[in-house]
Amino acid sequence: MTFELPKLTYSPDALSPVIDKQTMEFHYGKHHQAYVTNLNNLIQGTQFENASLETIIQKADGGIFNNGAQVWNHTFYFTSFKPGGGGEPSGDLANQIKEDFGSFADFKEKFSKAAATLFGSGWAWLVKNDKGKLEIVQENNAGNPLRNGFTPILTCDVWEHAYYLGYQNRRPDYVNAFWDILDWKIIESRY
Repeated sequence: MTFELPKLTYSPDALSPVIDKQTMEFHYGKHHQAYVTNLNNLIQGTQFENASLETIIQKADGGIFNNGAQVWNHTFYFTSFKPGGGGEPSGDLANQIKEDFGSFADFKEKFSKAAATLFGSGWAWLVKNDKGKLEIVQENNAGNPLRNGFTPILTCDVWEHAYYLGYQNRRPDYVNAFWDILDWKIIESRY
C-alpha cells in the first residue's frame, strides 16, 4: 500500500490569520508530506507493507509507528478546519460535552489548558472512552489515542512547527485562535 498526502478542501491561505499561508506550506506541504514519504519508505518489505494506518498505530513501534501516527494525526488535524469556522458543537456531541465537562466554556478552558501546557511536542485530544464518556488526553510526540482504545474526536497539534512561524513562542495564543477555524460538522461526525 502506498500512502499519499490527502487533498485539503481549502487553499493554503484560507485559514489566515489563524494559520497563515507560510505555516500551511511548511506544516502541511513539507512536514506532513515528509511523514508520508518516510512511512512509505519504511514499510517496504515489512509486515506493515499493506497495513492500514490504524493497524500501524496499534501494532508498530519505532520509525514506522512515529511516521504512521504522524500521517494519521496530521490528516485528522487538517481535516478539522474550515475557513470561517468556529462557534460551538451541537446535537449529541454538545450534550455529551455539557454532561462530561459542565459546559462548552468549561470544556474549552480544560482542552486549551491541556494543549498549552503539554511539555515539549505532541497533541491534545478530545476522545470518547469505551463507556461513551468524553475525556481530554495529552499525547507526546506522535502519540495517538487509538493505541489506548479511545475514539478520537478533536485534536490540537502543539508541535512547534504547527504555530511557530505565526506565533513564535506564544503557544497559548495559537491555541486560543485554533477555536476560530474548527469545522464542528466534521468533528461532530466523529462522535
